[in-house]
Order: sequence, then C-alpha cells, then structure tokens
Amino acid sequence: MRVVVARLDGGVTARRESREPVRTGARGIDPGHLMEQLLPMVRALAAETGVEDLGTAAIDAAGLSTLGDALRAELPGALRRELGVRTVALVADAVAAYVGALGPRPGAVVAAGTGLIATGTDLTCWRRADGWGHLLGDCGGGAWIGRAGLEAALRAYDGRPGGSAALLACAEETFGPMPGLPGKLYPRPDRPAVLASFVPQVAECAGGDPVAADILRTAARHMAESAAAVCPAGADARVAVTGGLLKMGAPLVVPLEEELARRLPQARRVASSGDPLDGAVRIATDLAAGALTLPGDEAMLTVVTTKGD
Repeated sequence: MRVVVARLDGGVTARRESREPVRTGARGIDPGHLMEQLLPMVRALAAETGVEDLGTAAIDAAGLSTLGDALRAELPGALRRELGVRTVALVADAVAAYVGALGPRPGAVVAAGTGLIATGTDLTCWRRADGWGHLLGDCGGGAWIGRAGLEAALRAYDGRPGGSAALLACAEETFGPMPGLPGKLYPRPDRPAVLASFVPQVAECAGGDPVAADILRTAARHMAESAAAVCPAGADARVAVTGGLLKMGAPLVVPLEEELARRLPQARRVASSGDPLDGAVRIATDLAAGALTLPGDEAMLTVVTTKGD
C-alpha cells in the first residue's frame, strides 16, 4: 500500500508505504485490515504536511471490480468517521493505471506486470480486456511469459517438439531438476509471481534462442490485441503501455511497437506519464476541484459522498 497526502494547490505532497499486503477473504478485500494500515500513515502524513481538512480521497485497489464489494459498502463511512473524508472515489487499479499513463483523455492503456489488463475509454464509458488471472487469461503478462518459458523447458526435457535447451538450462539453474518443478509450483499461493520470476531468463535467452524470442513476440501480439479491443475509434485516441514488463527492453518492446502500429495505426503511441499512484492522485485532485471528467462505472470508478456531524 502506498499513500499520498496532498494539498489541492499542489504545494505540499508527502507519501509513505506499507509492505504488508491487505488481506482478502470470503468478502473480498478486507476493509478493516486496509484501514488498520491506512490510518496511521494518513495521520502521520497529515501532521507532516500540516493538512488539517482531508476532504477527498481516491482509493485505488487491485481487484476492486471483482473483490471490492466490502470496500464499496464500508470504506466511505469508515473514512468519514476516522478522517473526516466526505468524498471518496473507489477506483479499479486498471483505471488508476490509465489515468496515471494518459490522464483524462480518450485512448487505451495496457498495464503489463505479473498479470495483464487493457483499459480504454472514449470518456463516456470504460472498456476492459483480459485481466482474467493467470489460469484464464492475463495473456502476454509476466506469469504468462514465465509459464510459456517453463513449458518450453519441459518440452526440451521430454524431447518433445517446441522445446528450448537454453530455457531448460535456465530453468534447472533457477528451480533445480525438472521433475521437482510441479511440486515447487503447484502448492504455492503466489503461483503467478513464481511464474513471472522466470521472465528475466526468457528475455536473456531471446537474443540467441528462437523459441524464447517467439514467446516474447507472441506476448507482444497478445498485448496489442487487448489494446485494440478497448481503444476507441478516432484520430485523437492515444495508446500507452505501463508496468514492469517494459524493463525487459528491446526483446519485448520492439515487437510490441510493431504489433501496436499494425493493429492501431490510427492511435497515437505515447509514453506513460506516470504509474497508478499518480493516477489516483490525479483523480483525487480533479474530484476535489470539481473537475473530474472521467465516466463513472459501478465496477471501475464510483464516487461516494457521505454525510456526517
């Protein structure tokens, strides 16, 4: 969790973070556990910045659309009671990533990390593509690339077509003998992260190994397909890609640029301006100033104003 307290005029901004993940359970994201971490940080930041009236908050939560029912029901009231916050924007992480990357303008943003989701808007409604998790989708994301790389390693181990001796050597160096890989992977609750941990090895092999290079070309195609599925028509649309996968550099970025140019020739390709936290700050600032122009959506972006004493 990362927290920012800022003044509307932009004169004072301070931030802190917690490394403890907010719990999820039968009710989805746990609002009580979120508040336990949030309150001490916000109060410390308010004292540090001299901000006395916290009137507006934007809460950007990964999984809000599918795991956010309890947050939507309880968080606005809790923020009002504890901090005096009167207006709360509950924002899906994909929307915050979009605003951080492009701001409030039409276009499409691909958020490519361990998972992958594309979000687009024409400023009248939101569209999303993928983001279905590592078992059902997230095609082209880090877990997908890592899984494809390990599959190629196992194919080489078995002697089946489509295998890569280079990826096999990397997999054995990272995880040990291949027969033990399922036992190290399947019981883990953090399987997507474990799969994504193999991405650097796929990128390293891509320069000289055609199987690894093809995995990254296919990942780029999946990413561009998701962007094309959500990008609005029109010459003013922009497209950006954000997330940790871009650190891979040329092995992924070059084929990605080619795929985006082929599938979205009408859209202007731009660099991301910021990350999801920057997007959340922008949403809170615009909301407090009465200048929020983004479309509302029950699962993606809702604004709640509470009453109190």
